[in-house]
Amino acid sequence: MALGVSAPGSATARGADAKLEQFYRSYLDDFFRRRPSDATTLGDHRFDAMLEDLSAKSRSELAALWQRTLDALPREVDYSKLSAAGKVDYEIVQHEFKRLLWQSKKMRVFEEDPREYAEYINGSVYVLLTQSTLPKETNVSNAIARMKQIPGLVAAARKNLANPARVALETAIAQNRGSISFYEKEIYELVGETPNRDALKQAAVAVVAGLKDYQQFLEKDLLPKANGEWRLGKERFAEKLDLELDAGLTAEQVVAAAEADFIRVERELYLTARQLWGRYYPQRPLPPDNATGHRAAIRAVVAAVEKEHGEAENLTRDARATVVKIRTFIRDHNLLRLPNPDRCQVIEMPEFKRGNSTAYMEAAPPLDPLAVSFYAVSPPPKDWDAARVRSLLEEYNRHMLQVLTIHEAYPGHYVQLEYANRNPSLIRKILGSGTYIEGWAVYTEQMMLDQGYGDGDLALRLMQLKFQLRAVTNAILDHKMHCTQMTDDEAMRMLVDGAYQSEGEAKLKIIRAKQTSCQLSTYFVGRTAMCRLRESVQSEMGAKFDLAKYHEAVLDLGSVPVKYLPVLVREQLKGK
Repeated sequence: MALGVSAPGSATARGADAKLEQFYRSYLDDFFRRRPSDATTLGDHRFDAMLEDLSAKSRSELAALWQRTLDALPREVDYSKLSAAGKVDYEIVQHEFKRLLWQSKKMRVFEEDPREYAEYINGSVYVLLTQSTLPKETNVSNAIARMKQIPGLVAAARKNLANPARVALETAIAQNRGSISFYEKEIYELVGETPNRDALKQAAVAVVAGLKDYQQFLEKDLLPKANGEWRLGKERFAEKLDLELDAGLTAEQVVAAAEADFIRVERELYLTARQLWGRYYPQRPLPPDNATGHRAAIRAVVAAVEKEHGEAENLTRDARATVVKIRTFIRDHNLLRLPNPDRCQVIEMPEFKRGNSTAYMEAAPPLDPLAVSFYAVSPPPKDWDAARVRSLLEEYNRHMLQVLTIHEAYPGHYVQLEYANRNPSLIRKILGSGTYIEGWAVYTEQMMLDQGYGDGDLALRLMQLKFQLRAVTNAILDHKMHCTQMTDDEAMRMLVDGAYQSEGEAKLKIIRAKQTSCQLSTYFVGRTAMCRLRESVQSEMGAKFDLAKYHEAVLDLGSVPVKYLPVLVREQLKGK
C-alpha cells in the first residue's frame, strides 16, 4: 500500500475518493437487486419484499458481475489520485471481489452446504421483524411478501444440493426444525397485534407445510447419501485463509505462532491456578512443580471455579445482569466513549440460529444504524440430558459469563461495530474484516481485567485466560482439522485435555471447525495484531499515551484489515 501520494484534504484526492465510493455504490445497487436479503441485513430496505433467486444460472450471473466489477475498478478509479484512506478502501474492495470469485469457484456452498439456505428461508423474514426501522406494518407486509416466495428457495435447495457433508446436513436439519417452530409460533410473538394477522397466518401455514416437506427431503432423501468431504485440504485452506484473514500471514505461520502462544498462555493459567489452589483445596497439597503437576493443578482449579454457575433457565437473565456492571466500569475508568444512546438488547438466541455457538452479537445494520443490536445467548436445547446441560453451565459459569459479555458486547463486538457504523466510508461500513472484529473482542477481555475490572478476582482471571487459550486453540484446531487427518477423538483430547474445555463445548467447537473453515483462526490472528500494536504504540508514546484516545483511534477507523492498523492508528492519533 503506497500511502500519501495525494494529500487527504486536496481537491484531487476528494474527487478520487468520491469516485471510488460512487463506483462501489453502483455495484451495491446491482448486487442488492440480486440479493435482497443481503440488502435488508445491511440496512437497505428498497428490496424488502423480494427474495433471492438461488438457481445455478442466477449464481453464475452474480459471479460474472463480480468479475466485471473487479476488471472495471482500475479503469474507473485512479488509485494514484486517492487519499491515504481512499487507497485502503480501494484495496479492501479489490480484495473482496477476489475473495468472492475464489469462493464461487472453489467452495460450491449452495451445492454442498444446506445451511446456506436456512438464513434465506428464515433470517430474511426475522431481520425484517427485529431490526428494520421502517413502520411495523410495512415490515409485516414485506415479511408476508417474502414468505410467499419461500417455496422458490426450497425448490432451489432441493435442486442444487448434492452430496453435502453429513456434519453440515445434520446442523441444517436441526435448524430447519427451528424454522418450522419459528413460522408455527414465534413469528406471531414477534409481530404481536396487526391488521395483517390473517394474511400473516395464511402465509405462515403455507411455509410450515413446505418446510415440513423439506424436512422429509433433508432427512429421508439427502441424509442417506450425505458423504461429502468437509476437509478443505492444505492447498484450499491456505488460499482461503489468506483471503479471509487478509493479515499478511500464511497458514503455516499462523499455526506455528498459535502453538508457541499456547505454551505462554498455559503457563499463565498455571500461575493463576497455583494462587487459587488454597481457596478451593485448603486440605490438599499443591501438585508437584512439573509439567504433569501443572496440568493437574489447572484442571482441578478450573473444575472448582466452573461449579460457581447459575441455572439453565436464568442464563440469558444472568448475561443481562453482567452488562450493567461492565458498562459502569468502562465509564468510571474512562476506557473509551460508549455508544449513546445504547441500542443493545440481550435476548435468548432464536432456535433456528442455534447449533454452532453459545452466544453471538447481531449488530445494527450498517446502512440502518438506528436499528437495535442483539447480544443473543443460547440456553441449553430442550433435548439435552442433565449431564450435558450441567457441562454447558459449568463452561459458562458466572465468571466466564462476564468474559463472554466483554467479548460479545462491552467493549467488544457491540461497541466496536457501533463505532464502525459511524465511519463515513461506505466501503468500510459494508466490508468489515472479521479478523479485526474478533481480534478487538479478544483483546478487550484481557484489557478490562488489566485495568482493574473484577477487583483482582483470580477466578475471573483464570476464566479470562481459559478463554484466551480457547482463541489460541481455535487456530490450531482450524488448521489441523482441515490440513491433516485429525480425528474427532484427537480433537476432543486437544480441547478437553489440552485446553481444559468441557466436553459439551468441545463437541460444538469440533462441529463448528468442520463447518466454518478459517473463521476460527481470526480470533488468535486478530488478537495478536491488536496486542502487538498496543505494545508498540504505547512504548513509542511513553507518558503521553492515553488509553481511551488510543482505543478510540483504533475504533474510529472501522473494521479494516489488521495489516493496515500500524500506519492508520498512528496517523489517527496525531489528530487526537
